[in-house]
Amino acid sequence: MEPPYIAAIAAGAAVLAAAAFFGIRKLLFHMIDRRIEQFQSSLIEKQIFETENMYRQVRGWRHDYRNHIQNMKILLAQSNYGELDSYMDELAKDLVTVDTIIKTGNVMVDAVLNTKICAAENIKARVNVKASIPKGIRISDIELCALIGNLLDNAVESCERLPVEERFIRVYIGVIKGQFYMSVQNAAGEIKRNGGAYLSTKRNEGHGYGIFRIDRIASKYGGSVNRQSEEGIFATELMFPIEKTA
Repeated sequence: MEPPYIAAIAAGAAVLAAAAFFGIRKLLFHMIDRRIEQFQSSLIEKQIFETENMYRQVRGWRHDYRNHIQNMKILLAQSNYGELDSYMDELAKDLVTVDTIIKTGNVMVDAVLNTKICAAENIKARVNVKASIPKGIRISDIELCALIGNLLDNAVESCERLPVEERFIRVYIGVIKGQFYMSVQNAAGEIKRNGGAYLSTKRNEGHGYGIFRIDRIASKYGGSVNRQSEEGIFATELMFPIEKTA
């Protein structure tokens, strides 16, 4: 029979081992979160810069509007229809940029959302977006941008692996049943799963961060994540409670 102090030592060692395990686990999660936040922040800063460039382009077009009209009147009066047609084609290209700008009511979200839409359109994916950010949500702008950025990064990368004619992305952000709701649906080919969990297929330096980050933010704010897949489509839905305002 072992002396009582042996059992006490063994029990103490087990407690210390458990404490060490949970301490290391907490430290690793903290380090991962910090690395992800730094990674996302650098992306967001770049996206804000790119969107500001788009807004400057729009403001420039508006400033030149009168000149454009005057030039077209001159070409029309001269019956110079060929040059007028070319001129109008160039204006149409500018209007495409104006039309693609989505305004949600949140400048930082606008920056991320518009940048990702441009990325989707650059790979010739069909994009449909309806987005509005309601008041009363507790999620910080940085975390909200992280959610949207990760969801759309995954959607764009999924589309890239498919033939052009199959590529599509649908986004809805708003309020449903009194809760903040986000939905991203996209064309999908191979979908990796481990049991009931979906696995990342990203090939870039953010490998594996996206799904982890989305789930952590949802958990932090009492939200829920629902991922579904069927032949040719992958969908992610998130719902968060909205604080009632007086």
